[in-house]
Amino acid sequence: MKTSSEDALQRYSLNGATMGTRYTAIFYAPAGTDTAAIGRSLFAVVDKVDRQMSNWIPESDLCRLNAAPDDSWITVPAELAQVLEAGLAVGRESHGAFDMNVGALVDAWGFGPSGRTLHGAVPQEQPAARSIDTLEVDRIRRQVRKRRPVKLDLCGIAKGYGVDQLAYCLDRWNITRYLVGIDGEMRARGEKPGGEPWAVAVEQPTFGKREVAGVMELNDAAIATSGDYRHWVEIDGKRYAHTIDPRSGQPLSNGLAAVTVLMPTCMLADAWATALMVLGEKDGVALAKEKGIDALFVLREGDQLREVVVAGRLLSDDSGAAG
Repeated sequence: MKTSSEDALQRYSLNGATMGTRYTAIFYAPAGTDTAAIGRSLFAVVDKVDRQMSNWIPESDLCRLNAAPDDSWITVPAELAQVLEAGLAVGRESHGAFDMNVGALVDAWGFGPSGRTLHGAVPQEQPAARSIDTLEVDRIRRQVRKRRPVKLDLCGIAKGYGVDQLAYCLDRWNITRYLVGIDGEMRARGEKPGGEPWAVAVEQPTFGKREVAGVMELNDAAIATSGDYRHWVEIDGKRYAHTIDPRSGQPLSNGLAAVTVLMPTCMLADAWATALMVLGEKDGVALAKEKGIDALFVLREGDQLREVVVAGRLLSDDSGAAG
């Protein structure tokens, strides 16, 4: 039942362009809320992430780090240091299934900023050195050192971090009921007036079109999905997904169509969705259970799809999300 204070809240929706896609923010706030100022703040935080962490912007801090000399400490923004540190942690915990040093591989397969187009030949690019073996991050000093050349790509974690920044932005405006997202990565706080949870559609992993497979209900949780159905290349009639297995240097081919992960932060949900997607059904499900990660695995079996659900901390406690 709504309270009198909830009756005074209005629904607002703001959106804009970022990271080659769009961000959204749906929230409840009192009538007369300065949405223009909030909109400027929201754009500022995602634009900051993009300018720091994009490998599509030549002057970004990430590109500057990629081009920096080896064995020298390079000062980077605090936000970039935080994301690099988190990426290394997920890399270690996933036994290398998540790795940020995949930029050269992504480019080789035509998914990167180089604009390379494949002409019927399957790239034979070799796996790069693991970022957990080549990077040192001193977050307190905001410095990073490379032991050897790298081409870091943060596409598997930066978008989720951007979603978290949208959430923190609304927190600073004392808004406590919201759903924010960039493309399919989302984070929710609180509930709608009346106690209704935030409903987020989970896509059917269908090539070439968007269909809803189901709905997840979020409350103080984040959701991210990694899949093979959004971006791919076709060579000699075979599809190659845009997610690269850093261990083999090749696009994924493990039977998984998608992995959706629920976590308290979208940055970690984003990175772990990628890691579990790379690990595949057997190892991915096992590691999700070991780590207490809430995850939905969708497998392709011929023309059919099969789901495997791992109920981790959020779903087991029934405190963060429900399907």
